[in-house]
Amino acid sequence: MELSDNTILVTGGTGGIGLALAERFHKAGNTVVVCGRREEKLKAALASHPGLHGFVCDVGAPEERQRLAERIVREFPGLNVLVNNAGIQRKIDLAAAPRPWDGLRDEIAINLEAPIHLSMLLADHLSQKDGAAILNVSSGLAFTPMAAAPVYCATKAGLHSFTVSLRLQLAGKGVEVIEIIPPAVNTDLGGPGQHTFGVPVGDFADAVTAGLAGKEREIGYGTSVRAMRLSRDEIDRVTDGINGRGTR
Repeated sequence: MELSDNTILVTGGTGGIGLALAERFHKAGNTVVVCGRREEKLKAALASHPGLHGFVCDVGAPEERQRLAERIVREFPGLNVLVNNAGIQRKIDLAAAPRPWDGLRDEIAINLEAPIHLSMLLADHLSQKDGAAILNVSSGLAFTPMAAAPVYCATKAGLHSFTVSLRLQLAGKGVEVIEIIPPAVNTDLGGPGQHTFGVPVGDFADAVTAGLAGKEREIGYGTSVRAMRLSRDEIDRVTDGINGRGTR
């Protein structure tokens, strides 16, 4: 992916990793459009980052994804890069009293359904543009799951698998498919204060930019670099360590 002269859509771009990437893309000379579910967060992001464009959109809703795809092509016909970044994480005790399914369904819809659907909606348009790319933001937890966030980990594992398949399908059609694989990053994912132990979001965004400049198709950072290359036996050992069970 070239780092300048693109028109880029970043979902979940009003905060965290999405906004940090959007800021760097804009500074590199790209037209950048961000979207998010909350109008007040979108307004704050646009006010603090002049030059960005933005739409309110809940990518967890299929009808809103459809409208987003139609609007971005209509208003920004030069679109050639899609960044599927939007994600939510909830810690869940599956053995506890049943909780409303809607909350779990939202996590699946935002983390997994949305990237699949938006990729399908925009792939043909992107294939007609120079320098086209789809960037999917998965997680190191796609490879070494954390028991406390089972739905999140499952969606990210699914997104990793989808990204591999999408890359194979779009090979030869002019659309580069790149997976961004964060470790724990200090953002509000899961709620304020939940990831203060993570790496600074700016450091991670800088590493992603460097990886894109280096033409990497899988971009990790810190612990996720190792996670995405582990053997099955190593995955078992690391996962046991993450979840406090020692080693096998």
